[in-house]
Amino acid sequence: MNITRRTALTALGGTIVAASLGGTLGMAAAAEPQVGIVVKIGGIPWFNAMEEGIKAGAETNKVDAWMVGPTQADAAQQVRAIEDLIARKVAVIGIVPNDSAALEPVLGRARAAGIKVIAHEGPDQKEMDWDFELTTTEAYGQAHMDLLAKEMGEEGEYIVYVGTLTVPLHNAWADAAIAYQKEKYPKMTMLGDRFGVAESLDESIKTTQDQLRANPNLKGILTFGSQGPIGAARVLDDRGKAKTIALVGGFSPGQGQRYVKSGVIRGGYIWNPMTAGVVFTQLAALLAAGKEPTDNMELEGVGPVRVYPDKKLIQAQKLESLDKENVGRLAEMGL
Repeated sequence: MNITRRTALTALGGTIVAASLGGTLGMAAAAEPQVGIVVKIGGIPWFNAMEEGIKAGAETNKVDAWMVGPTQADAAQQVRAIEDLIARKVAVIGIVPNDSAALEPVLGRARAAGIKVIAHEGPDQKEMDWDFELTTTEAYGQAHMDLLAKEMGEEGEYIVYVGTLTVPLHNAWADAAIAYQKEKYPKMTMLGDRFGVAESLDESIKTTQDQLRANPNLKGILTFGSQGPIGAARVLDDRGKAKTIALVGGFSPGQGQRYVKSGVIRGGYIWNPMTAGVVFTQLAALLAAGKEPTDNMELEGVGPVRVYPDKKLIQAQKLESLDKENVGRLAEMGL
């Protein structure tokens, strides 16, 4: 009997969504290296776009690659997905971590079994072979803070959303942005602690509603996590607060372009998640062939990159501005 990836994942108890099907495990394994890429959460536009990149890159780079997305942004679900990939003896595991510390033991078991591990949005992830990033932590955090400060007139109170309080890169971006604000924009003040809601539309909506009630002088919302700007925008739009509260953050262009064009979302920056999906497959093919990244190598859709073996880091700079002039073009690409 042929066993599809969906069948295999359903056996985990229905908590994991397989996002790329086709072919049987046995047939693919004989022909091409198998690559399972575990993302933060399945079914949202950002990772849907990454899946399209994985599909395209798998064909180009001659690997049998697919995406696995938990139904919630939950490290425990990522652990179970990785355990399943270890059991299948895949050649490479890709990971976009929800909680780096929680994943360390299971990724250690993967590497002990001879599986290569590639991280993305996980520069501090232990037990990985390489991490690739399409921007630096400092540049991404500071670019968003500069935009927020401009839209707030460089003064007033703001709040910060991140994916969860354990997502490593979101919190690193927030750290960079907040430190930069304290240094460059001393008349701005962050209220309270950051909120770990920005991978959930419902939680972003609820938190924005709560914060508007609690903080009548709020002037800004800075959000890292693709659902944060969308949820906050709905609330600001419904309550007529778009002109008085500056909303800044990264999101999927197709999901948020109408809010940018209407001025509810003032802007933000992203890299192309489709590009990240392709890069996953390119690096997987390289590692599966027993090769290593080299400085100034070309990544598909990115160009030459810096490679830091001591940090296990492949560093690129490929940001797109989510402004009124650019967001429509990105949405037309399917992002």
